[in-house]
Amino acid sequence: MRASLPTPSLHTARLRLRAFEDTDANDLFALHSSAYVLRYWDSPPWRERARAERFITACRQMAQEGTGVRLAVDRSSDGAFIGWCTLGRWNPEYRSASLGYCYDDAAWGHGYATEAARALLRWAFDTLDLNRVQAETDTRNVASARVLEKLGFVREGTLREDCVVNGEVSDSWVYGLIRREWQPLSEPVPAHRVPPPGAG
Repeated sequence: MRASLPTPSLHTARLRLRAFEDTDANDLFALHSSAYVLRYWDSPPWRERARAERFITACRQMAQEGTGVRLAVDRSSDGAFIGWCTLGRWNPEYRSASLGYCYDDAAWGHGYATEAARALLRWAFDTLDLNRVQAETDTRNVASARVLEKLGFVREGTLREDCVVNGEVSDSWVYGLIRREWQPLSEPVPAHRVPPPGAG
């Protein structure tokens, strides 16, 4: 039986990454009920708050089963919940895992997604002896692709018509990051940026 994974508490210059708590349900529901935030997702926005409670339970189950970790992301300056990032599908035999994230649109364009993912990847490469991390994004989600490329991910191919988003068939880009290509050094925090459309 696979051992459980300790859910880390990570800090960056501007963010705190932590385990989900029951009190996050309202913020989580607000995030996942937004059709705008989820416009490139292959699942529809949530309609009931109970989905948030089940999500939090699933986060704990993921850690207990040792398949990955999903962390809430708070902004340090005001403690506001801005989204989450995850490292899932951990396969110790293949030394591989998958990266994912979701952020409130008010947090887009500030580099938060890159900053949080870099901290999670640093923890994962150091703790899990990873060799490869994979990520996928809708081909229309240019901002998410930019986040992955800033982290050092390489676009490896296209999954043609692999998802149905809002009733429309869509393609996904597959990205991969290999240990020997991983650059753990932190980027300087941008002083000010005009938010582009899309994720942070």
